[in-house]
Amino acid sequence: MMTFYIIGIRNKIPLFTEVQKERILNTTIFSGGKRHHNLVKDLLPEGYQWIAIESPMIKVFEAYEGVTETIVVFASGNPLFYGFSNTLKSKYPQAEIITVPYFSSIQLLANATNTNSNQLQTVSVHGRSWKALDSILIQQQELIGVLTDTEKTPAHIAKRLMAYGYDNYTMIVGEDLEGEKEKIKKLTLSEAAIETFHPLNCILLKKTHHRNIDFGIKDKDFLGLPNRPKMITKMPIRLTTLHFLDILNTNTLWDIGFCTGSISIEAKLKHPDLEVIAFEKRPECEAIMVENQKRFGVPGIQTVMGDFFDQNLEEYSKPDTIFIGGHGGRLEELFVKMVPVLQPHTSIVINAVKESSIQTFKEGCAKIGYTITEEYIVTLDAHNPITLLKAIRK
Repeated sequence: MMTFYIIGIRNKIPLFTEVQKERILNTTIFSGGKRHHNLVKDLLPEGYQWIAIESPMIKVFEAYEGVTETIVVFASGNPLFYGFSNTLKSKYPQAEIITVPYFSSIQLLANATNTNSNQLQTVSVHGRSWKALDSILIQQQELIGVLTDTEKTPAHIAKRLMAYGYDNYTMIVGEDLEGEKEKIKKLTLSEAAIETFHPLNCILLKKTHHRNIDFGIKDKDFLGLPNRPKMITKMPIRLTTLHFLDILNTNTLWDIGFCTGSISIEAKLKHPDLEVIAFEKRPECEAIMVENQKRFGVPGIQTVMGDFFDQNLEEYSKPDTIFIGGHGGRLEELFVKMVPVLQPHTSIVINAVKESSIQTFKEGCAKIGYTITEEYIVTLDAHNPITLLKAIRK
């Protein structure tokens, strides 16, 4: 069985415990990054072998798999906190993995700034997408720790927050913590956006006040199609549609024909972890969606521009629920197009005004083994009645 002994170390020559020293002296195979090697190389026994942790990782794992004794791994801070211990647990679930952690960089920064960490929630964009940060921003958590990388820098993060209207945060940046060039800066987002930082850094985002966004955004607040201000799913219909979509219990929503993006945006606000894939063929709607996302603080919606019927749907996460906001008079063809990506639990929802659309939807559902489970007819003010329909697989 593979055995790893992982030691979390600080950003300078470590002070090992007696137990760790004994373990190191009785080991010949060590591993870690280049920076870790520079910190510990003078403390290792003669004749040691070093397996460098670097890209491509497949070569690192091949080297590990050729070892029959315990490997001592040096990692930054707390290897159990977005760290290498978790990587090894995922890669080798049957291995014995012993971790001796140090403080994480976020803990060091919070301690150094005398920050109350009771409400601290930390996400990582280090080699990852924006998804986790987007979600926690929409939730407007009081205190957010962010592990950065060389692309998603504090400046880049500050610009993203400002773009989506989250200027209700200030930023604390910890650079090269415990290192020779350690700096801690307290900045406004506009200040952080034009700064350059040491490549080793992490940040704390502190909320200064709560940004109010309506539960059910007013229709007039959305940017709409030019000369077609009524071309939007009205707020009461929108909220009922989210009920039909069972949005709080959904992982992936497809919004086909997103137009102004009102359904996608409201859905993401109600369920920040939701993956939203929104399709639209009208080119002018792309800028409208972006503007509405920024108005209401909703990053992270994946937009797909172009005719839905021309898309390779296998490129996208399969939907748990689908909202048909537009079909261009090709509803029958739409069902045929969707069939390959439907999962056993996928639900389909439509809002229809024309009787022909209602009947075509019902007939299309029947042909693919779906049945109507909910049907509401709603009339708002002087508008035509709208029929909301939901179907699931029989």
